[in-house]
Amino acid sequence: MSGAAAGCFMYFAFGSNLLRERLQLANPSATFRSTGRLKDYTLNFGLWEEHVDNAWHGGVATIEFSPGAEVWGVIWTLSNENLPSLDNQEGVSHGNYVPLEVSVETDEGLMLCRTYRMNNFHACPPSPQYKQVVCLGAEQNGLPKEYLKGLQATQTNNYTGPSVLDQIRTVMK
Repeated sequence: MSGAAAGCFMYFAFGSNLLRERLQLANPSATFRSTGRLKDYTLNFGLWEEHVDNAWHGGVATIEFSPGAEVWGVIWTLSNENLPSLDNQEGVSHGNYVPLEVSVETDEGLMLCRTYRMNNFHACPPSPQYKQVVCLGAEQNGLPKEYLKGLQATQTNNYTGPSVLDQIRTVMK
């Protein structure tokens, strides 16, 4: 089991934080470590209450225990200084998400990572903008093509207004 450098932690991203530019908006220390898969979980989109106004205008990603399934994602190394900003981004203090420690399979072996699971899940389709960020992140980091196809097939809510994607576009190269 390989660990992160001292003063750092590893974070397994599976939603909008697959995209480096999205993650680095609030967590500038994030650096790519590996891609990997989390076994016995499935990816879902939803909200922590039935009706939530959020920056993405639709459902966001979470993982749910599901024997035999798998979720692909990116392992980022972050400075411990970014732990509060990552928890804040995930709404931990509001009870939106709860942090989990998971073992992620990588080419280097199992890696113990922090990730987040939504509390009180209510299924809700994502906005096209959120889906686009997830797919861009999957492409950017070379997740398996079959997995990317599954992401691209996700139904959206057809929202057309402004979203976090507008902020991300300003920092994309």
